[in-house]
Amino acid sequence: MNRLVEIRSQEFLCRERAALDSKRRLFWLAQAEEWEQRALAEIAYHFRECNQAELNAA
Repeated sequence: MNRLVEIRSQEFLCRERAALDSKRRLFWLAQAEEWEQRALAEIAYHFRECNQAELNAA
């Protein structure tokens, strides 16, 4: 889950930059979107791992 925290931090930084850099706002928002998608993929991976562990334990 530490990886998820790092990913979300990067997403936050991109959104913060978008708010401060009006000329490159769309670029930073696109970057934030990419980080958000990585976060969702990380969450999905975590749940697959947890579910697999439960199936193996049963």
